[in-house]
Amino acid sequence: MRKSSLYTKMVLFGLAISIIPILTLGFFSYLKSSDSIQSHVNKSNIQMMNQMNGNMEQILRTIDYTLNYIINTNQVQDALYRSLSYNDFQLYNQMKEELTLLQSPDTMVTDVILANASSNWVINNRGLFTFEEYSSHATLIELMELKGSTNWVTLDTGALGSSDTLSYGCPTTITLVKKMPLYTAAKRGIALATIPSCSLAEMLHNPLPASEVVVLDERLRIVVHPDASLIGKPLTEAGYVDEANSSRFEGVSGQFQTDINNKQISVTYVRSDFNGWTYASFTEMSEITKEAQSIGWFTLYVCFMIIVICLMFVWLGSHKVYSPIRAIFQKIADRLPETQANKKNELQMIDEHIQVLFASNAKLSHELHQNSQQVRTYFLLKLFQGQISPPEIAEKTELFGYSKQMKGWSQLAVLTLQIDILEETRYKQKDLDLLLFAAGNIVEEMVPSAERLPPIIVDQTQVTLIGGKDMSDDEFKNWIYKLTESIQLHMRSYLDLNVSIGISLPFKNLKQAPRAYQEGLEALKHRVKLGTGVIVSYFSLNSGKHTQVYFYPVQVENQLIDAIKLADEPLALKLLKQWLEEVFLKDRTPHEYQISLIRLLNALMVVMQEAGIRLEQIDVMEGSLYEELLQLYVHSEIESWYKTRMIFPMIRVFQDRQQSLYQNISEQIIDIIHNEFEREITLEECASRLHYNVFYLSSVFKKETDMSFSDYLSQYRLTISKKWLVETNMSVKEIAERLSYNNSQNFIRFFKKQEDMTPGQYRAQYGKA
Repeated sequence: MRKSSLYTKMVLFGLAISIIPILTLGFFSYLKSSDSIQSHVNKSNIQMMNQMNGNMEQILRTIDYTLNYIINTNQVQDALYRSLSYNDFQLYNQMKEELTLLQSPDTMVTDVILANASSNWVINNRGLFTFEEYSSHATLIELMELKGSTNWVTLDTGALGSSDTLSYGCPTTITLVKKMPLYTAAKRGIALATIPSCSLAEMLHNPLPASEVVVLDERLRIVVHPDASLIGKPLTEAGYVDEANSSRFEGVSGQFQTDINNKQISVTYVRSDFNGWTYASFTEMSEITKEAQSIGWFTLYVCFMIIVICLMFVWLGSHKVYSPIRAIFQKIADRLPETQANKKNELQMIDEHIQVLFASNAKLSHELHQNSQQVRTYFLLKLFQGQISPPEIAEKTELFGYSKQMKGWSQLAVLTLQIDILEETRYKQKDLDLLLFAAGNIVEEMVPSAERLPPIIVDQTQVTLIGGKDMSDDEFKNWIYKLTESIQLHMRSYLDLNVSIGISLPFKNLKQAPRAYQEGLEALKHRVKLGTGVIVSYFSLNSGKHTQVYFYPVQVENQLIDAIKLADEPLALKLLKQWLEEVFLKDRTPHEYQISLIRLLNALMVVMQEAGIRLEQIDVMEGSLYEELLQLYVHSEIESWYKTRMIFPMIRVFQDRQQSLYQNISEQIIDIIHNEFEREITLEECASRLHYNVFYLSSVFKKETDMSFSDYLSQYRLTISKKWLVETNMSVKEIAERLSYNNSQNFIRFFKKQEDMTPGQYRAQYGKA
């Protein structure tokens, strides 16, 4: 019973959605076929008139513009105020060359005439004539008396006596008339460009049957028509409209219906805002609509045929669709009690079981994803801490799908991100883990998954492994630096927090990730010197070489080493004293004291080894430092020995290196300024090119030059401007533009403020004679 009920519903529903729209479509198609055709014709006519207006107006505008250009040429302007004879053949030839610019197949211009009544000459395609002896000079005089400086007129082809125009066999000519000169009240002559009306008539093509297109002037006289005998006649005289309908052409565009000789005519017109011409289409609707009725009957016949076909497909389709539904329902019903199965129809029961399956699948997927993420995070944690062997690294990367992700990576680097301080922010210390998690989300959004492994948190540090494809070392470093700057910017924008980021040296193999992680942490330690919100690349440390960074369990030892590396002598001495006090605070055996002293010496020797400092550089020529240290037993002697033998010499070496680095950075910035001062240069651009943080670069430059970047750039440009004022003839405006000032007034104000005189006064006082 259930089968027949559902099956019947499916068949009826299929018939309803198939037959009703088809019948409705056929009925309305029958009723509306005539109206639809008429509406389509009206729309087509509007589009055609606009297109025809645009095409013809483009040609007319080109002629108008080119004729203006010819009139304003130096040759024509010179000839307007002088008489011409055949002795002036050079000027005549130049003017003829200008006239040929207007005569081309695209413009359809057949002749260009320049007539100067005041200087008594006429030039056209046939040569040079005197105005008084020119055969059509009377016509030229009439055209000069037209109102306005520019006019479009229709003339008989022979009115201007041009054999070139006559050769087209067209009885009428459309002529552009311009009085010369263009921009003075006293006119001395006219310029004419002639177009055979037959040439423009060829553009009046209407694809619709029983339709004609004409072009009318401001007084509704025909100026362009395929039938040359109608040109020049009023529209009413030509029989297109009667007097009552002639007033309906007053708008910019429009459509209306009229009856001419008992025929219904659809009129569509568009008026040009260029020269006031009206483009009109006259379509006889009876020819268009006489097949509408037969089209309607044909549409109904096709609809009934479609209905028959739909009946067959609905019956077959319903049977095919119902069969698998019934089979699925039967399998589900077999697993349920009979009473529960009988209470529900097939689709309801199938839907409920599908929902249960989807819910179970989503739950399992979520749990699997969480467990997978935890396992992946644990793998990355062990990787960065160096607790995984190379074979295990290869196995795990293949298992977690990282090998495909990392395929093609030519360069790798580790980013270590730490939040600087939470004091004086809206966050508390308990929010640190949540903030680091948010930082990881920002990194995931900014860096595509194909270019990174998932970020993890290690000891309050957010760590991310980044990879790049097909990049050189410089391109990879530049990309990493821009990426870290963008991460900093988003952290300030979204979380209102300053973060510092350490960048390891690039490496090739994943087994080098632990060393890269330690390099990133080592770079972050330089915040002690550089402050907060910095980006420190390990490339700027230790001459850009990889080192094995060692760490010791005593925090004071690490801080002391950091102070020595940063050449901070007061802090280093303070930390040395603190370290000695903590070592000698507890009662120990002399041997235990010596072990602690040797551990510190070992740490310092490791620092020397990492930094490439030779013993000769700290004045150790002979003997052993260990033997010297072990011979000391008094607290003050030991402290003095560490100061004089280790800390002071090491700080001196690091100071020299730091000064050399600072000097090198400043020299590179100065070189950029000296070579590129003529364009806009910013400190941010220099920082990007040199791969340093902008705040660090600003501090270094100020320390080395006692000037800010902007002040140095302004002073150098001032020096260049004084040199140009004395040695060149450039104007003040040109100098200001070359020195990238927004306007010359800003340059003059700055120059006067610096030199107590204007650039002009400076040139007058110090310039060459």
